[in-house]
Amino acid sequence: MQSLDRFIASFASFTWGLPLIILLIGGGLYLLILSRFLPFRYLTLAIDLLRGKHQEESAKGDITHIQALSTALSSTIGMGNIAGVAVAISIGGPGAIFWMWVSGIVGMSTKFFTGSLAIMYRGYDSEGNIQGGPMYFIQEGLSKKWHWLATFFALSGLIGALPVFNVNQLTQAVRDIVLIPNGWYMGVSSDAIVGVVLVLLAAIVIFGGISRISKTAEKLVPFMVVIYFLSVLYVLAVHIDRVPYYLSLIITDAFNASTYNGDSMFGGSLGGLILLGIRRGAFSNEAGIGTAPMAHGASRTNEPIKEGLVSMLGPFMDTLVVCTLTALAILVTDAWQLNESNGVSLTAGAFTLAAPQFGSYILLLCIAVFSISSLFSFSYYGTKCLSFLLGAEHKYWYRYFYLISIMVGAVTSLDMMINLIDGFYALMAIPTMTATLILAPKVVMAARDYFNKI
Repeated sequence: MQSLDRFIASFASFTWGLPLIILLIGGGLYLLILSRFLPFRYLTLAIDLLRGKHQEESAKGDITHIQALSTALSSTIGMGNIAGVAVAISIGGPGAIFWMWVSGIVGMSTKFFTGSLAIMYRGYDSEGNIQGGPMYFIQEGLSKKWHWLATFFALSGLIGALPVFNVNQLTQAVRDIVLIPNGWYMGVSSDAIVGVVLVLLAAIVIFGGISRISKTAEKLVPFMVVIYFLSVLYVLAVHIDRVPYYLSLIITDAFNASTYNGDSMFGGSLGGLILLGIRRGAFSNEAGIGTAPMAHGASRTNEPIKEGLVSMLGPFMDTLVVCTLTALAILVTDAWQLNESNGVSLTAGAFTLAAPQFGSYILLLCIAVFSISSLFSFSYYGTKCLSFLLGAEHKYWYRYFYLISIMVGAVTSLDMMINLIDGFYALMAIPTMTATLILAPKVVMAARDYFNKI
């Protein structure tokens, strides 16, 4: 297991090298400039679309705008915002959050383009059902000769869509907050029991397909965001006098890397800090990775730009709002300096310091809803990848593989799980961003036509 752990860590480090950073951040900046900051100029329209205005009842698709965004957010607003932020701070200190912000802002532009392409170039699976996502906009938008790139994305997505990190962190939260303090922890067998419960919950929803997944996400996502938002605001209210100091420290520490304790990259600690923040930001909002377009591709609309506008709200809500709140909760309570834990345990320490009697249990409730909702959307992504590769009639096999992976995530180490998903996220980003950059001028032309029309 130690050898496997080292191999996966090396794999993740190799894939997240300078070329991928240039592709994600450099590509996102190019898209931002190419569109003349268009996504940010139409934020109010994006919110109106999310509220149900300008609906097309007769349009192709299976789910509404808000259901598509909820499905995408149920995977992005999750453990990446709780455990992922804690991992970033424990290694990089407050400055890592600044580079997560950069990833989020650039990610809004990337999501606008990938969300638009998910509708602009939809295809059909072997059963004749309309589908969207990177593998389809690669094949339909770039012609059949690019089929190998679409296949590469789908193969990477089979592993990248596994829920092993979320399951691992939920299991750790149950262990640290409930089982160990009460003397109920029995080692790996306790972790396995948590895994079995999650398998049963996931099976009930994922075998119902995208309709049941999106309806479940539509109900869970707003609930979990409100509960978590109020909980973090309480933590910040208790330490309100420290919030301005840490907001400024996030910015100053981003350029001197004084608290960074990870591996040096690009010639020094600052390079390592930038890489860490962008890597955790990509894990959090998935901009440029290619998962969210699979959900947005199922949206009930014939207008690509509408879905692009809705899609870009994801990184804003995910990274710029939820990640920032989590980071401030960890920083203002000094949990990042007093607690040597990593991942979700560090966030739990912050909540416990702010509210010793009930803080950790409130966090556990949020973590449970975050993690369980993400199980549903990730299964949909993996199923679509297998459908593309082998045909829709074989997609059910992925669900069994997926359920087995839940058990694996429950009993395996944090480092192995986070490196595994990081590595395959990097592989998914290569075809997604390559196709998006090539097709970007067509999105800009469609956007100009759409905004002139309205």
